[in-house]
Amino acid sequence: MTEALGSTATPESGRPEDEAPAKRRGGKRGKKGPLGRLALFYRQVVAELRKVVWPSKSQLSTYTTVVIVFVVIVIGLVTVIDYGFEQAVKYVFG
Repeated sequence: MTEALGSTATPESGRPEDEAPAKRRGGKRGKKGPLGRLALFYRQVVAELRKVVWPSKSQLSTYTTVVIVFVVIVIGLVTVIDYGFEQAVKYVFG
């Protein structure tokens, strides 16, 4: 017969469930000093940068143009709103 879910029987590993698993003490990071950890961090950063898909020159120029146009439009919008608030404050407080 099959066991019910949530059974209190001993798992297949042979260890009773009330016994806590042995704690690991930091692994590789726990054994290295500050310079070793810094070197590990640097290696991980370089590994992540290798995974990045870098844009081509044409994509980069397109993205740059879109950002500049968007920023100019937002600057114009904020200028118009600021001017409107300025006129409203002058009208109210005279």
